[in-house]
Order: sequence, then structure tokens, then C-alpha cells
Amino acid sequence: MPGPAPIVVLGVVPADPPYRVVEIRGDVVGTAHDLVDVIRIAHQAGLTHVDLDDPAVVRWVGGGKYHWVPRT
Repeated sequence: MPGPAPIVVLGVVPADPPYRVVEIRGDVVGTAHDLVDVIRIAHQAGLTHVDLDDPAVVRWVGGGKYHWVPRT
């Protein structure tokens, strides 16, 4: 059975501008304001295969990959 997804994108933080915290292999590695930031952060951490649609690669918490604004 495969382990947990190496990339976890947490729920939207209602700041100005809103952002999502990104964890890689359990460590907080940055904040993302959009999908491009998630890919950039993953590449900086040494991950070369970043399929944002693959739940074995990325786990989206508190909203999917297109959710970048706080819930009201």
C-alpha cells in the first residue's frame, strides 16, 4: 500500500492576499498563492514529478486545487 502523498496543500488562510500552506513530506516548506506556487515550491524541494491531479502526489485539504479564496 502506498504511503501518504508527499505534497499536502492546507486550507486557505484568510489573509490579504489569501494563501495556502504547503507541506512536503511532513515539513512546512512555504506558502502558495496559486497553483504555480505549489509547483515552484515542490521543484525547489527536489520533486520533479508534480501531477496536481494525482492524489498519490498531492493531497488538497480544505478545498481542491482551484480553491484559493476563504470560504464565507
